[in-house]
Amino acid sequence: MDKAIVVENLKRVYKKGKDSFFALDGISFEVHYGEIFGFLGPNGAGKTTTIKILSTLLYPTSGKAFVGGFDVEKEVQKIREIINLVSGGESAGYGILTVKESLWMFSQFYGIPTNEASKRIEHYLKLVGMWDSKDTLLNRLSTGMMQKVNLVRGLITDPKILFLDEPTIGLDVEAARTIRSIVSEWVKEKPTRTVLLTTHYMAEADELCDRIAIINKGRIVALDTPENLKKAISDEIFFEIETSIVPKETSQILTNDLKEFGINCLIKDHIERGVSTLSVILKEEKDIAKVIQKIVEVNKEILSLRKIEPTLEDVFIKLVGKRLEDEETN
Repeated sequence: MDKAIVVENLKRVYKKGKDSFFALDGISFEVHYGEIFGFLGPNGAGKTTTIKILSTLLYPTSGKAFVGGFDVEKEVQKIREIINLVSGGESAGYGILTVKESLWMFSQFYGIPTNEASKRIEHYLKLVGMWDSKDTLLNRLSTGMMQKVNLVRGLITDPKILFLDEPTIGLDVEAARTIRSIVSEWVKEKPTRTVLLTTHYMAEADELCDRIAIINKGRIVALDTPENLKKAISDEIFFEIETSIVPKETSQILTNDLKEFGINCLIKDHIERGVSTLSVILKEEKDIAKVIQKIVEVNKEILSLRKIEPTLEDVFIKLVGKRLEDEETN
């Protein structure tokens, strides 16, 4: 099999009392070797369930999935030998161990010779700027530092397929940029290296991913390159409007009124700046007059208005009806 990951009509049903629901409702997709594949969706869409199945932590209810050519139900051990999983916010090991001790312990789980393990640990800790903290206890690390150690843990085993679940959550802008650069270069070093990435940051997905699948309510609603996804909605018109802060009750009234005109509008508050940002999707440019009228009717001051090119976030809003970044704070 020449694909890193193959998923065929995968379903996963959870039962709650007498009720049951589909966490995954027949999804199918393929990931090529050497690809960074983005898997985006709101909370509860099925992302975590998919990763758990592909990393052999959970069995599907039905359907098939192959990782590195191995069946996720029948060849669990073979899959575990060629993958690694890094989840944002998890501990990188036992708090009583130092950074270096913890990474060495994980390297031995994979049978990496001691000398080689030491070289890899030093190499990747230096890459993420953590070599000077190698003797620091894990329970003394900040959230951002722990994230970096987690990534190193994922890289030192040199997996063919790396699952990255929110790898930059909790990191500052500069640290997140470093992580993205390391992941991108790591994949380029070997043609078989493959990454399946989930993230709440649309710019991150746009920058890193060769292709992206958007999942909602257990079903894949779009799958293509970032550029093609944006082109698919290029016939619509996008405006970004800044207004004085819009209270929650007023926000609901405004979005409902605009929806009656067939206008999709999402509002994000920036409390620290005292403004709200309205992301508006129009069928015709002249409809912006209706938006302005409604803003005036709810007694909000328009601070700025600009027409913008569609972004990956706009694609997500169009397909799912909300911003992915908003999920992080919910």
